[in-house]
Amino acid sequence: MKIAQVAPLIESVPPQLYGGTERVVAYLTEELVKQGHDVTLFATGDSVTSAQLVASTPRALRLDPTVKDYTPYAVLQLEHVRQRAHEFDIIHFHSDFMHLPLVRELVPNRAVTTMHGRLDLSDYKPLFDEFTDVALVSISNHQRTPLPHVNWVATVYHGLPSTVCPFQPNPRGDYFAFLGRISPEKRPDRAIEITRRAGVKLKIAAKVDVVDEPYFRREIEPLLSQPHVEFIGEINEEQKADFLGNALGLLFPIDWPEPFGLVMIEAMSCGTPCIAWRAGSVPEIVEPHVTGFVVDSIDDAVDAVRRVPSLDRAQVRARFEQRFSAERMARDYLEVYQKLLLQEKKRRVA
Repeated sequence: MKIAQVAPLIESVPPQLYGGTERVVAYLTEELVKQGHDVTLFATGDSVTSAQLVASTPRALRLDPTVKDYTPYAVLQLEHVRQRAHEFDIIHFHSDFMHLPLVRELVPNRAVTTMHGRLDLSDYKPLFDEFTDVALVSISNHQRTPLPHVNWVATVYHGLPSTVCPFQPNPRGDYFAFLGRISPEKRPDRAIEITRRAGVKLKIAAKVDVVDEPYFRREIEPLLSQPHVEFIGEINEEQKADFLGNALGLLFPIDWPEPFGLVMIEAMSCGTPCIAWRAGSVPEIVEPHVTGFVVDSIDDAVDAVRRVPSLDRAQVRARFEQRFSAERMARDYLEVYQKLLLQEKKRRVA
């Protein structure tokens, strides 16, 4: 099958540091190539891929200080896709919604869009009220909740290669991990309070976006002086595997409708259990008393921290392999592609 993968241009594929969507696109692209498909990746020029690369910008926009506005580059990428659209059986977009008019006009039955972000923003409703015909994939069932009337063709959970975050049966660390972004919705303050009350160490590996700098300085930085907290900052892929693998558990105390939460399955791949707040996708990802605990309060989370040693890290890894492998993700997307192509064939016959 000839497949185009269209990635956002903010980060490279895979990203050098933080970046969930682009990392998933990388895993999917490489697995599709591995399974024998002809894949073209529309992404940044500093992306690393075994697919054919079509670059619309030399490097990740976030890392280019000369770039002030991302929009012109997104439009340029869409033009590159338009010029070559006839070459592909399926075009798979991972870039929100700017491409929707192009999809409707050019490849209405040969394109699918995975929605990677939150969909509960009020500005989205009039847009998707118009584009109820385009094929969309959700990354959790909960993510669909604000837009139940659009053309959801599947839910495909993220997956990652088994070697990215290797299984660590005997963690060398004596800490719990917080990994991601420092932002109000990620609630690092909860992680700090949970570990303080549980009497355990916390290591925070997280980036601070410019927009979140005031929050970090005002709310989080004053908490970092506590003796049980160590702030590491943003880490790369290799450091992440070590960081998660040697943790006793992952804290994921979110306060927003998380669409998926890639870090949860990265931890599970290491065999590291997750303690996660009951919000968004969490109840779909974490299996209570198997791969971690789903909690509703600080008290629940403190109790879960103390129960983490009762969980079997080998079982955590086994459930990761069964539910969240890159192979399974690619198979699920191939089923989506084949379903759309069959619909297109029927349309043409009719």
